[in-house]
Amino acid sequence: MFAKYMTTALVGSALLATAALAQTPSTSTATTTTPAATTSAPADMTSLQGKWRAGKMVGLKIYNDANESLGSVNDLLFDKDGKIAAAVIGVGGFLGVGEHYVAVPYEKIKWVNEPVPYTGASGSASNTGPGMSGGAKSTTTTGAASTAAPPPKPNPWYPDHGVFSATKDQLKSMPEFKYTT
Repeated sequence: MFAKYMTTALVGSALLATAALAQTPSTSTATTTTPAATTSAPADMTSLQGKWRAGKMVGLKIYNDANESLGSVNDLLFDKDGKIAAAVIGVGGFLGVGEHYVAVPYEKIKWVNEPVPYTGASGSASNTGPGMSGGAKSTTTTGAASTAAPPPKPNPWYPDHGVFSATKDQLKSMPEFKYTT
C-alpha cells in the first residue's frame, strides 16, 4: 500500500515539474516570425482621430437656432450598413417624467463643438451657461482690468451640443417615436 502512495506521489511531482518547466521563458536568441494579422483594424490608430464616441453622444443637449434648449439625445438609430439614420430626442417633461420621444433625421442636426453662449439677466455673455465650465470670472485685486477665464477646450471625442432648426412646440407636435418589441 505504501508503494502505491509513493508511486502516485512520484508521478504527480513529475507532472508538476514538467508543467513548471514548460512555463519558464526560453533564453534562446532565435527570432520567430509572427503571422500577419488578418483583422481589418487600421494599422495606424491616429486614423481614428476626429471620430465621435456613440456612448458620449447620448445625453447631449439639443438647442434650436435661438439657443433655446429643446431636449437631449436619448438614442441613436443605425441602418443595416452601420450609418446613423436618426437621433431620438427626448422633448418636454421634467426629469424624464412626461418626456416625449421624437426621431429626427441625423443629417438635420448640426453638431457644434463650441459651448452655447449664455446670456444672463444682464444680457451679456458669461462663462456659466449650459455647456460651459461653470467657473467664475477670475479677477485681480491690484486694480487691473478683470480677465475672463479661458474657454474650455473642446473634446475631440464628441461635440458639445447639437442644433436643430425647430421650436419646442414643433417638436412636441411631431409624431411620437415608440420602440417596438
